[in-house]
Amino acid sequence: MKKSERLNYITNILSLQGMVRIRDLSQKLRVSEMTIRRDLDSLVQVNIADLIPGGAILKKIPSSDLGEENYLFSAAGSKMIQEKIKICRKAISLVEINDTITIDTGTTTEQLLQFIPSRLPLTIICFTLNILLKIHEKENWEIIFTGGRFHRNTLMFESPEVVELIKKMRINKAFISAAGIDEKLGVTCANHYEVETKRAVMQSSDTKILLSDSSKFGKVKIAYFADLKDFDLVITDTGLDPYYQDMIKDLGLKLFLV
Repeated sequence: MKKSERLNYITNILSLQGMVRIRDLSQKLRVSEMTIRRDLDSLVQVNIADLIPGGAILKKIPSSDLGEENYLFSAAGSKMIQEKIKICRKAISLVEINDTITIDTGTTTEQLLQFIPSRLPLTIICFTLNILLKIHEKENWEIIFTGGRFHRNTLMFESPEVVELIKKMRINKAFISAAGIDEKLGVTCANHYEVETKRAVMQSSDTKILLSDSSKFGKVKIAYFADLKDFDLVITDTGLDPYYQDMIKDLGLKLFLV
């Protein structure tokens, strides 16, 4: 593969996932890790990527260029990436053999997949393109992909039929994301079309796990889908304000700070 082809490939993966790892790219593209490092340096020079230990993340797009509510998956992927990785590493420790799990849309939840042992038998229900692309080759995972109308800004598929399908399923653990978490106005997301799918997942799940970095607390987005008390567990980072730590505990929820 020529350098230009590698750069195009890496740029596409960055746009989709928000982050790449040197080792993974080296194996996928069958070139040395040093070659991948040089490729990433080239993307840094043209403001496409920022380097992190062992890989790179998509260059953060200033919110002033996007507008506050114009949520773009590729822009969100580069924010608080280390916190998201820690959150997902803890979350995956809760998954058990033969669980049926759901992975919600979002740049936090997609980090889960890098920590799930590929030999662990699971059923995964997904409704986002980025999750499907990461799991479709895993032989030990039963995949249920719901389909529906595609939304490019979040890579999510949804439809009334998808909602009804999810309501008929039973899920052991649901890993759910949020764009805002507020004491009075509840747990919110950035798009109205996400709401019914998220509610259906929560309705069908035994254990509802909220994955969110601390920057989301105290924020309110346009689309309400749940209250904090509707969850069983909250996993966030150690930057969470003590006020919200006490509130979560007072609600009787398990709180993990990573």
